[in-house]
Amino acid sequence: MNEQYDAIVIGAGIIGCCVAYELAKRGKSTLNIDKLPTSGYGSTSGSCAIIRTHYSTIDGCALAYEGVFVWREWTAYIGTDDERGLAAYHNTGCVALRTESNEFLEPMCERLDAIGIPWEGWDNEKIGEKLPFFDMRRFAPAKRLDDDAFGQPAGGTVDGAVFFPDAGYVSDPQLATHNVQCAVEAVGGKFQFNAEVAEIRRADGRVRGVTLTDGKRIDAPVVVNVAGPHSSLINGMAGVLEDMNIETKALRQEVAHVPSPEGFDFEHAGYVITDSDVGNYCRPEVGNHILIGSEDPECDLREFVDPDNYNRDFTDQWTTQVHREAQRIPTLPIPSRMQGVVDLYDVSDDWIPIYDRSSLDGFYMAIGTSGNQFKNAPVAGAMMAELILACEDGHDHDADPVQYKLPHIGRTIDIGFYSRRREINMNSSFSVLG
Repeated sequence: MNEQYDAIVIGAGIIGCCVAYELAKRGKSTLNIDKLPTSGYGSTSGSCAIIRTHYSTIDGCALAYEGVFVWREWTAYIGTDDERGLAAYHNTGCVALRTESNEFLEPMCERLDAIGIPWEGWDNEKIGEKLPFFDMRRFAPAKRLDDDAFGQPAGGTVDGAVFFPDAGYVSDPQLATHNVQCAVEAVGGKFQFNAEVAEIRRADGRVRGVTLTDGKRIDAPVVVNVAGPHSSLINGMAGVLEDMNIETKALRQEVAHVPSPEGFDFEHAGYVITDSDVGNYCRPEVGNHILIGSEDPECDLREFVDPDNYNRDFTDQWTTQVHREAQRIPTLPIPSRMQGVVDLYDVSDDWIPIYDRSSLDGFYMAIGTSGNQFKNAPVAGAMMAELILACEDGHDHDADPVQYKLPHIGRTIDIGFYSRRREINMNSSFSVLG
């Protein structure tokens, strides 16, 4: 007889584990299946794990602000021990430079005010006090290193910044995911690693379970696709692609790790920083390093790849990002040996995730999440659980989207905002900023 569960979750990254945790807490028997050796070993482990509250949509801001409260209370959320210890959330705050490309953050601050998310304006003098090594000259638009105009000031200075106090990072995203795995197991959920799905079985218009590459068949009336960069492949197996107006694809990304400027303890005195003038974001990294990522400006190549066959070596993108950061931090040490992470994002057409059911009854999706949804994982897990339970109880989510009340901030989210059938959201940043 086949193994049977109430729900199979394909993927054991941070969001897959949180979906299973929330379903298991609601009394469902769950099984997470992952092709890797343990939880959080895929794209989650390569996440910059930045926690922030500013997004290009009001729903994105609200979901992120709710997540801050969970990360602050991580021990209570996990509710059990992990022999590896618990992941730490470092609330550094986030400094976002005001630029013409982000409309000097005025629409952003209006969105935050509507929700009640705190922020404060910083002038260049304040920035100089907090980050004395900053060169505040303008360099926009962002350029690649081989551009003849690279490093040439554009005239004038950046017009201050907005400081978001409720922001920071998780220094070990893989550990955070293992914490959630322990929490799932504590409430009865199961995991199967080194296991790959070969088939999504269906009958009479409904999902029936999965078959693994070794031939093992596992039955469940609910299957949730949280497969990260492999999400589109899993949707193809389920035969649900034609019903979707939004697609997801695997996008290759590079993140650089470089030392902090001499004489400054960026690990303990630095901030999460978003700088659309040079096209980068950064945050503190262990060992008094700075983690530097691209904000995906127009000059940067977007390399969509086969998630099972892509270049895992650093390229000139690493060098470009580091030298762009050196425009803002002229004393930035640039090591001869490249360090950092090469990994994949699971990206939707508008960089807003899909949290939804599918055209196949019982088959659900939490996909298109990489790059900007690590912070939202606990909230997304709870939201997905409520969506799944409502749909399995007969609610027509496509006709009447499920509403989810965020427990900490009291705001209600229309889950239809994350629909697979939505039109591309033109308010999105169309970048890692979400």
